Amino acid sequence: MKILVTDVIADEAMELLKKEHEVIFKDITGEELAREIAPYHALMVRSGTKVTADVIKNADNLVVIGRAGIGVDNIDVEAATSRNIKVVNSPTGATISVAELTIAHMLSLARHLPKADRTTRAGEWAKKKLKGIELNGKTLGLIGCGNIGRVVAKYARALNMKTIGYDPYIPKDRLESESIEKIDSVAEVMERADFISIHVPHTPETHHLINEEMLSKMKETAYLVNCARGGVVDEKALYRVLKENKIAGAALDVYEEEPARENPLFELDNIVFTPHLGASTKEGQIRAGTICAEQILKVLRGEEPDFWVNRPR
Repeated sequence: MKILVTDVIADEAMELLKKEHEVIFKDITGEELAREIAPYHALMVRSGTKVTADVIKNADNLVVIGRAGIGVDNIDVEAATSRNIKVVNSPTGATISVAELTIAHMLSLARHLPKADRTTRAGEWAKKKLKGIELNGKTLGLIGCGNIGRVVAKYARALNMKTIGYDPYIPKDRLESESIEKIDSVAEVMERADFISIHVPHTPETHHLINEEMLSKMKETAYLVNCARGGVVDEKALYRVLKENKIAGAALDVYEEEPARENPLFELDNIVFTPHLGASTKEGQIRAGTICAEQILKVLRGEEPDFWVNRPR
């Protein structure tokens, strides 16, 4: 069978696919992908390829779409389901990488590291202006307590932080077994936490989940970190609370529009940015790629995949 790969994936993943099938790499998307998809039985992508309804409409032989990563907001899952095309992903591949970046952003905010770097390079010895805070003893609030959120909580425990979390899908006893106090509302997490970290997918239900109302509940000394998905945070509302110093600061790895080349938030000094680096580690890319490749191969063999996004309920 023929597999089309349209984003760069780990060599280890490509080798897995090539052992069983013909694999073609083409850096294409949009209309070009829609024109060329017909002969292929499987399509493997990362976040850069948009698998639209038009692409799927022309996919005469496609049986599986694999997303090397967790988020499938770049894939029209409903259109795929209507054509009986399985959508699979690798939700555990980047868990450690994203969790580590989340902690890195928290430390960066707490100790003003970007500003310290800039001022020192500029010859300004700003030691007295850059008094930070410790994470020790602070409360971490998780919005979403899935794989990544729970690993962040594990790392936070090593820093002697208390963790509270909102997740309506995970039982209280499961969270308590990992030292996370289950909270019944987003609002309460926003009110109580010193650091708030978001770990939910971007769906119609979570779009602008962190809006002006939720941001207004944060302490003036609290920080917001989003290494999950753009669109979960209302960036206009975030701009207003940061501009007016109603919260201490924020860190974003994801944005409502990506690539984020122009954004009013960039003019503010109390926010830290990275260009969607969450999964961008050597180890994370290998895991995400190989797990996704294994799921694709299972489908092509007629087996049931482990991570089947549009599994019939």
